Amino acid sequence: MELLIRRYRPSDKDSVLSLYSIGIREHIRPCFLNAMTSPLYLTVTLALCVAGHLLGAALGAVVLPGAWVGLVYYCCHLLYAGYVRKVLQTDMRDIPGNYMSRPDDGFWVAEAEVDGRTRILGMVALVTKESGKERYGELVRMIISPSCRRMGLGFRMAQTVIDFCQERGLSKVALETSSTQAAALSLYEKLGFSHIASHTHTHVSNWVVTLTMVSILVMEKRLSRLS
Repeated sequence: MELLIRRYRPSDKDSVLSLYSIGIREHIRPCFLNAMTSPLYLTVTLALCVAGHLLGAALGAVVLPGAWVGLVYYCCHLLYAGYVRKVLQTDMRDIPGNYMSRPDDGFWVAEAEVDGRTRILGMVALVTKESGKERYGELVRMIISPSCRRMGLGFRMAQTVIDFCQERGLSKVALETSSTQAAALSLYEKLGFSHIASHTHTHVSNWVVTLTMVSILVMEKRLSRLS
């Protein structure tokens, strides 16, 4: 498969939004499984089974843990599916305006011919920010199609942003990712990103994030100036 990484075009919009939605929503299941298989949640589920049995015989032993499992899944769904809705209604509603109107911002896609037609298989965006006298880039919206995983495309997409930032003389590349995205974390570490902070501030209430057992990891890669 011959992959081409190029700048976003308005004609890419439908494919990009669809790929983004699929790519973020696929984290719902791993998030749920990660939470429910933790020692704490296994203990809570068992305790609710016992409590339900004592309070209402066999039916109670099913209803109480079932409600608990449903609540955890609801929170995981709300965290990721809700984030997709928010992003599609805000910055990705106008990709050229929000990511390509300034010379130091950018939005790239990866395309390849699959079964006789050209498909968008990856995306990544960059927003340049300032903090005091420091100018740096923030890598956002990186999604790789499941059909293109383990082929080095994620590395190439992220490196495109890193190279662009270095050419523009930016001091670093920063990004945020969720703790359940193990493959993304491994990729960023290979690219030289360091984990510098964690937080739980998202678009949903704190209790929702707490029940998902997810944290947001802040990572950055310092750049050397080109001579």
